[in-house]
Amino acid sequence: MSDDILQAYSLIRSGNPAEAKALLNGALVYELENQEILFAIDCCNFWIDVVERAKGVKDAFERGENYCNEWKGFLSFIKRQKTTFDRTLFAVKTGVFSLALACYNELAAEKDPSQKAEILRKTGLCYKKLGSYETARNCLTDANSVKPDNAAIIAEMADCYALCGEERHAKVLFREAFFIDPQKIDPAFLDSELIHCLIRNVQDRGYSGAVLMEWIPVYGQLYGVFTVKRKLRPTEITRLKQEIYAKEMEIKDPSSQVELLTPRLINLYFWLYDYYISENEDSAKSNEIITRIKILDTEIYELYVK
Repeated sequence: MSDDILQAYSLIRSGNPAEAKALLNGALVYELENQEILFAIDCCNFWIDVVERAKGVKDAFERGENYCNEWKGFLSFIKRQKTTFDRTLFAVKTGVFSLALACYNELAAEKDPSQKAEILRKTGLCYKKLGSYETARNCLTDANSVKPDNAAIIAEMADCYALCGEERHAKVLFREAFFIDPQKIDPAFLDSELIHCLIRNVQDRGYSGAVLMEWIPVYGQLYGVFTVKRKLRPTEITRLKQEIYAKEMEIKDPSSQVELLTPRLINLYFWLYDYYISENEDSAKSNEIITRIKILDTEIYELYVK
């Protein structure tokens, strides 16, 4: 690989796609059919305008959010390409999340708890994308301390634990995050094979978008991913039963979003059933939950009772 191409990759990693493209165009003159160079130029073209527009955004948080949001667009762009190159994608990811991290680091002194937690979450996300998993986990732990019971923060923590090889802890946290609110979790930023494998399996069943996110914890239980559990507090049991009742009433409404409510209610049933089993409650209570699952979805019932 020529010095110009190596330098171009260095520029991409440092967040300078315009300068990198100039070098790549020069190298292309001598290697007109080099697919890696062509792909790298296409990647630079995608990010040149993004980086240029960011220069005009004064608010550091907004700049960081723009980079993260554009990353999701870039993932869609990659899927449309016939051929991709890992070395190029690694360089782009390093450049983009280094730029985003610099934005969030400008806001480290933020005092407002809600905003502070989000800044820490995004800082952790950037470190995770850059491969600094333990630093990322520390940031996310701090974010969770500032704002507990946040599904997005907990899901990112779970992802970091999985990437650090602590799968048991990751399973507990993923189960927790998807119980709190699946719709607050963005799968585009999750990296561990633990969760990716589960997401792919649920997608293969024909689910996508918001519906996909609701079915993930259901199949996470059935496929043995969300099976590491914690003891529920009395107040949590009360809230769980209240939420089950509310969802049961809601799903009876003909105008309700049954496609979202069905998996959500099944997951609530799973949590209550597990509680009854762990507490050695009267078998009539756990049997009633199984019956409710059967009425709601016979396929899930058959998979669950196996």
